[in-house]
This record gives sequence, structure tokens and C-alpha cells, in this order.
Amino acid sequence: MIEKNVVTVFLEHGGKILKVRRSSKVGTYQGKWAGVSGYIEENEEPYQTALKEISEEVGLTAKDVKLIKTGRVLLVPDEENGILWKVHPFLFKSTTREIKIDWEHGEYKWIEPGEIIRYETVPMLKETLENVMK
Repeated sequence: MIEKNVVTVFLEHGGKILKVRRSSKVGTYQGKWAGVSGYIEENEEPYQTALKEISEEVGLTAKDVKLIKTGRVLLVPDEENGILWKVHPFLFKSTTREIKIDWEHGEYKWIEPGEIIRYETVPMLKETLENVMK
């Protein structure tokens, strides 16, 4: 399996968590619900990647968000694609619910954290969320 380091960012506002639905234009998990996510580039810290992905995917700047928690790295095997995802989870508080999704996502919703199980998500999204909500 190929190892790939990624961030998964959960944005919280007023007790609700943002989830985004992956578009048909992305390489993996099209149509699945996820957090804001992206590959960690070489020579890039996970926190830097998290802020970059927040800006690119939902149009918020570092001034719009505040880091609440960094979770422990989760190993998420994907046998079908031959990838071992090393997920670096983050929870940020957002100053607003007004976001602008980019081409990577088709829609978004703000939900209660416990509602995540009702949606078809990327692998282990519930566990990733629980990791930063404890």
C-alpha cells in the first residue's frame, strides 16, 4: 500500500459541524461526505496544510478560524485503492457559517456532530471527528 499524508479539517460554528460533499471531479470518494481535506505537501506542516485547504475549499482565511484541537494521526487503510491514508485531524472554530465551496465539492451542510452516521462518508470520518471532539 502507498502511504499518503492528508489533513481532515472540521469547522465548528454554533455547535454545528461543517461537512462537504465531494464532487465528481475529485480523484477519490466522489459523492461522499467529508471534512475539508487535502494532501500534505513535502516540506509542509499539517497545520499549514489545514489553513491552506480551508482557504481553497471553503473561502475562509486564518482570521475567520481558530484552532480548537489537533487530533492524533489515524491510519485509514483503503484496500480498493491500495492506499494507507495517514489522516491528521483538526477542529477549528469558524466565525461564520457563510462559506464558498470550490470545484472539489458539490454541496455542504452544517450538522450536529452525532448526525454524521446518517451520511455516506469517506472511510472513518466518524472516528476522525470523534478524535477531535473528545
